[in-house]
Formats: sequence, structure tokens, C-alpha cells
Amino acid sequence: MTRTGADADGYAATLARMVELAERRPGYLGRRSATTDDGDELTIVFFTDDEALRAWHDDPEHRAAQHLARERWYERYQVHVARVERAYRFQR
Repeated sequence: MTRTGADADGYAATLARMVELAERRPGYLGRRSATTDDGDELTIVFFTDDEALRAWHDDPEHRAAQHLARERWYERYQVHVARVERAYRFQR
């Protein structure tokens, strides 16, 4: 996703509110975010199952924020819905 930079007012507050809402949803497992050098952002949000993900997608406040983001902040974005079949990590 790339922000347009236009009308940036309110973006950070809206993002913080969406994180707060998502964290309270049943089935929420966590999220990871990164920003590239050229300003593209990547956010991965983990939910326990498709039902939990759909409930988050359909949350009225989240839907309103999506609409606002398309109108004010986003030049473009992509959404990928994927199932994690296996995950592991190593940490010393």
C-alpha cells in the first residue's frame, strides 16, 4: 500500500484506533508491519480462522476507516488472504 501524502491529517490516529479494535477482536493473534525505503507499507494481521477474519473485515468502524483511507490516504493497495500451514522460527 502506498499513501498519497494528501490529507495526511488523521491517518496515524485512525491507524492506532484500528490496531486497538483489531487487538480486541475474538480470534486476533497479532500483526507485523514494515515500511520500505520508498514509503510502501506492508501489514500482516493474523487471525485464528476465516470466521474471525470476516468479522474483522465486516466491523462497521473498520469499514468506515477503509472508506476514509481510499478517499484520503491511499494511492493504491493490495489485500492477500492466506492460510498459514506451518510456521516456525529460530532465535538465539
